[in-house]
Amino acid sequence: MKNVIVWMILTVWSIMNVTAGDTVYLFSYFINNSKDGLHLAYSYDGLTWTALNGGRSFLTPTVGKDKLMRDPSICQAPDGTFHMVWTSSWTDRIIGYASSRDLIHWSEQKAIPVMMNEPAAHNCWAPELFYDESSQTYYIFWATTIPGRHKEVPSSESEKGLNHRIYYVTTKDFKSFSKTAMFFNPDFSVIDAAIVKDPKRNDLIMVVKNENSNPPEKNLRVTRTENIRKGFPTKVSAPITGNYWAEGPAPLFIGDTLYVYFDKYRDHRYGAVRSLDHGETWEDVSDQVSFPKGIRHGTAFAVDASVILDMIQ
Repeated sequence: MKNVIVWMILTVWSIMNVTAGDTVYLFSYFINNSKDGLHLAYSYDGLTWTALNGGRSFLTPTVGKDKLMRDPSICQAPDGTFHMVWTSSWTDRIIGYASSRDLIHWSEQKAIPVMMNEPAAHNCWAPELFYDESSQTYYIFWATTIPGRHKEVPSSESEKGLNHRIYYVTTKDFKSFSKTAMFFNPDFSVIDAAIVKDPKRNDLIMVVKNENSNPPEKNLRVTRTENIRKGFPTKVSAPITGNYWAEGPAPLFIGDTLYVYFDKYRDHRYGAVRSLDHGETWEDVSDQVSFPKGIRHGTAFAVDASVILDMIQ
């Protein structure tokens, strides 16, 4: 109880100078094995992130084989609704979905059967949401391994048979969905795709993880396109992360600065790289960011400060 009271005092103190109309940044994430569900943190500058709700979960998972809520990806619709998808199991052919008006009260959870047409599909990992304004369409994309489907890449014994590619569906209402199709098919095993719109160049940047394991890559790279409907070039950049294993990229523009947050999963900590020239060059700023203890893969997104003010009342 004492810790909760201290958290409430610090949270109220930190937002005293924030008013509706200001921009605040949110981070959706999971902790531990993800069975306790959705966690949220907020930041004013993209560097210091503070857990909301005293670090407790906002939503407990109810769908999927394992009832997990890994990799929660949240996208706010033009009407203010928050839509969320997540990894529901290590071996599901579905992904979880729910929506909310305030990030506190959530709709009934449902399973989106994105790979049920592929009986051999091994998984549906790290689904992400992106809203394409020009077509008023939501893109949902995720990583799946279908054994024997793609050109094999050398793999370690522990990851033998895992050869991921990024698939997708589209929807306008989260009730009806397009047929599942290939979204990104490079010459390496790829997971953890995430997209952000460049506010200056007006194109799209996608960050992906090269998942090759022999020799191990385990790094983040970028590719960009002017039109999501035309897809992303499969020729990607050199690694933007350093000599460590990174996954779960969460790109976020704060003004003209592009941050990519990620999980240094072997080091059990979170890191970040930053670009001051819209993705041309990168610097590691992991020593400048702070996150709640135990944070794992999620998404970063901007909201009006009124969202946060309503959450802590």
